[in-house]
Amino acid sequence: MQRTIRLWLLATTTLALVAGPALAQQKTVKIGFVSTFSGPAAAIGNDMRNSFELGLDHLGRKLGGLPVQVIYEDDQIKPDVGVQKTKELIESDHVDFVVGYIWSNVMVASLKPLIDSKTMTIVTNAGASELAGPMCSPYVFSTSWQNDQTPAAIGTYMNQKGVKTAFLMGPNYIAGRDMLHGLQSTFKGKIVGQDLTPWPNQLDFSAELTEARAAKPDAIFAFYPGGAGIQFVTQYAQSGLKGQIPLYTAFTIDDLSLPRLKDLAVGVPGAQNWVNDLPNATNRKFVADYHAKYHSSPSFYGADTYDAAALINSAVTAVHGDLSNKEGMRKAMERADFKSVRGNFKYGNNHIPIQNFYLQDARKNTDGSYSLHTVSLIVANDQDKFHSQCPMK
Repeated sequence: MQRTIRLWLLATTTLALVAGPALAQQKTVKIGFVSTFSGPAAAIGNDMRNSFELGLDHLGRKLGGLPVQVIYEDDQIKPDVGVQKTKELIESDHVDFVVGYIWSNVMVASLKPLIDSKTMTIVTNAGASELAGPMCSPYVFSTSWQNDQTPAAIGTYMNQKGVKTAFLMGPNYIAGRDMLHGLQSTFKGKIVGQDLTPWPNQLDFSAELTEARAAKPDAIFAFYPGGAGIQFVTQYAQSGLKGQIPLYTAFTIDDLSLPRLKDLAVGVPGAQNWVNDLPNATNRKFVADYHAKYHSSPSFYGADTYDAAALINSAVTAVHGDLSNKEGMRKAMERADFKSVRGNFKYGNNHIPIQNFYLQDARKNTDGSYSLHTVSLIVANDQDKFHSQCPMK
């Protein structure tokens, strides 16, 4: 009897050793995706989801040869909800990766459980300075930026245009404050006033626009993403300021808001790390296939999220599907060995991309539609200023 049991155990062990590699290959890559899928901001979350799904399509719905399961969670633009959803993905769903995060306050609130659990994370929009500096982590990567970088590029462009005085406006939360700081880090002129408005509920900017008019600046700089941006640009034009005080923006006019703003957006310059007409093969395929599948134009939110799928694929491929090898995946992600919609892609020591920022403008096309186009390169290979505060070297 004992000999029979030993033979059975030996046979079972041998079978497990033989089947082990095959069973490993059957493991599913589980991805938690946190964004906003309700309310007016759902347009941003949906664009991110659409782009991620398209990225998976282009990879044959597999990452590193393994099938994929994505769990989408709605943060409702609330930090407490974002934390709750993040913890559920980690503790209940046992995801291998977490992707997403639009809002910097939601992302910062969710950062501790991600870092504590050593969950591989790709932030595809939110760029709080904390993430780039003292709260940087070996397990957290960004495919977007640090918040200051885009407005800093606009500040550089305003200098080129000879702007001497400016009035600044943005919402009073982490990203809004970062944006105004970013503009001031490069703008050489005088700030004659600024307003930080309640977020996310204020959509009437008439009082602030009146204050801006009274300050008589050479220009207004504004950061208002999503529906708030549509309201702001509309009220700016309705107030008569469009013909009097030039407006410079960051994250306010994009491929999601442009179809609603139309002529109101024409002539309002902005900066971005990605524009839909960047001349590389990966970007052309992304934009064309997005149009074909969703019958609309992708935004920068989607472009940065599309890159996240390719980044994860590079990590899982590098470790041959061994998702427990987080060190191996980390090293592979740091190499950024994938084809980005931005062309060349490189990480700094804090896992924030070192990248170009372009001047973009809105144009009306001959068929009556509107689209954003690259005007020029403002700054090349820009590295965020917080990387020196990150303990990773």
